[in-house]
Amino acid sequence: MSATLARLTEGGFSIGIEAPLDNDWTHAGEQARQQAGRLPGEPDLQRHADLAQLADRLGFRALWVRDVPMYDASFGDAAQVFEVFSYLGYLAGITKDIWLGTAAVVLPIREPLLTLKSAATIQRLSGNRLLLGVASGDRPVEYPLFGRDFAQRGDSFREQLALLRDGAQSSLSRGLDVLPRMEAPLPLLVAGLAQQSPDWVGRHMDGTLAYPGTPEDHARRVAAWRAVAGDKPYATFIHLDLSERADEPMQRWRFGFRGGREALIGELSALRAAGIGHVGLHFRRNRRPLGETFHEIAEHVLPLFHA
Repeated sequence: MSATLARLTEGGFSIGIEAPLDNDWTHAGEQARQQAGRLPGEPDLQRHADLAQLADRLGFRALWVRDVPMYDASFGDAAQVFEVFSYLGYLAGITKDIWLGTAAVVLPIREPLLTLKSAATIQRLSGNRLLLGVASGDRPVEYPLFGRDFAQRGDSFREQLALLRDGAQSSLSRGLDVLPRMEAPLPLLVAGLAQQSPDWVGRHMDGTLAYPGTPEDHARRVAAWRAVAGDKPYATFIHLDLSERADEPMQRWRFGFRGGREALIGELSALRAAGIGHVGLHFRRNRRPLGETFHEIAEHVLPLFHA
């Protein structure tokens, strides 16, 4: 396991945050979006930098961003809006300790050498804090726009992964190189199966980014992952609406739940027991101010789980 991934799961379990840093999927957030004239699924990013720095100071282990090259109204989700590597470069400059993860870069629609150069740049500028989550993509409309074949995305994914692994050394003519060179192996995590077999993913990837689910869902998935990948890290995400009442019972929904911090502690404990090494919290459904929510979790939840 790479030093970066070992730090992500230090103590056996850690908690991070998934961007965008806005609660635009709430009733109040939707009203604000309409008043501002933003597109459906386009978050308000006015406080994103302050909140990223707050998450860093409070001790959240990782900040995850998604790769959504084109806004598609049929999906209605612009993620964090900014181009993923450009945004990571900005975040690297305004944070100090928090790991910076992608969940996940769509490899087949990107130019492989530029992806390698972008990842190496972020890795160097951040002080080796990059966690590169990668995927094959699930939005067919994007592929023809980039001149790529949606049906061949599995083959393209394998080719690009090999290039990332060896720094393009086997692909370049004598005298050519991609700078900056990686100072350490780049941690590569996969979202889903990327059109590959479970055995292939278990052999070639350093970790997995699993879709949200219940502890029971994850217990089955973790067992399947361990069968092909051994002790490589398993991470997932929760869509959270944290109540002001610490003892408010859990109301589960697709991809997450609403409840108080006691319910959150119970859910995280169950996920840890299921074999999960890291959980990223997603706050677009969170009705309370995000700064207030971050502080409560940092004071009452993080000390129970972080080494």
